[in-house]
Amino acid sequence: MIESEEHSTTPLFSIVIPVYNDWSSLEQCLQSLARQMSTADFDLSFEVIVVDDGSSEAAPAFIRDANYSYPLRLIEQPHAGIPAARNRGVEAAKGKVLLFVDADCRLRENCLAALSCTIARWPQHDCFQLRLVGDRSNLVGRAEELRLMALQQHMLQADGRIRYLNTAGFAMRRTRADLRGGVFDPRALRAEDTLLLVNLMQVGELPFFVPEAVVEHVIHLSLLGCLRKDVQSVFLELRTYRIIAAKRMNIRVTHRERLKLIGSMWRSAGQSSIGRSAWFVVTLRQALQRSLSLTCQYLGAGSTERRN
Repeated sequence: MIESEEHSTTPLFSIVIPVYNDWSSLEQCLQSLARQMSTADFDLSFEVIVVDDGSSEAAPAFIRDANYSYPLRLIEQPHAGIPAARNRGVEAAKGKVLLFVDADCRLRENCLAALSCTIARWPQHDCFQLRLVGDRSNLVGRAEELRLMALQQHMLQADGRIRYLNTAGFAMRRTRADLRGGVFDPRALRAEDTLLLVNLMQVGELPFFVPEAVVEHVIHLSLLGCLRKDVQSVFLELRTYRIIAAKRMNIRVTHRERLKLIGSMWRSAGQSSIGRSAWFVVTLRQALQRSLSLTCQYLGAGSTERRN
């Protein structure tokens, strides 16, 4: 374990960031944290815990020789998956609130101040979903922006809670976390945040949406790279959705909801060629994921019938 400095006081936030070979993205994430504005109105004290999940590349100098304006700890573990890495960060956390962020994300200005204000204002809520946006500098990023905007609008409820959880920007009070058993199920190598949402729903809880706390998700892959990753993700998510099915919980959107989301994204895309191109990218990726998922489910059901 490597620490940049020791702080005896308990911070408000423990920001847990798992890393698996995505060091270049992490540097921008850490810089965005350094730019969070301090204010006398809110407690913005925080520590950052980076968990290296057995990366093949050693942590670069900007981590090992860190000199940020906040305490930074690097924890190294053998490769066990991102959920296990997040749990390891939770074990080491000292803050009152656990904030999970991905390495390829950047916190927008005053993100932590907005989150701190909301947490103080709503003591009855234990879990908080930050608003996610895409990086609009390229086509893939604009498509991600379009997808996230439509999805969050659709899942938001009238009481301010949201039927959506994404660990690119998710916070929970430490008193709510399962510190021994782990917040995340290590069996779920993908869609572990969806499984966590199901677990919360089983006890009647949903994250409270914080639209003023904005996290930007930056995709560095090309469209072809995204499609390849989508294919890999479908197979990894199968185990997670089997775990969810065993809980007898239905978390996936219906065909009608899916069509409604596609229509909403089309209207949001506007009349410009850039907007329509982003819509086609979102639709292409979702169609690929959905078709592969249905195919895998069909083949899995057929295999079960043959064994019986």
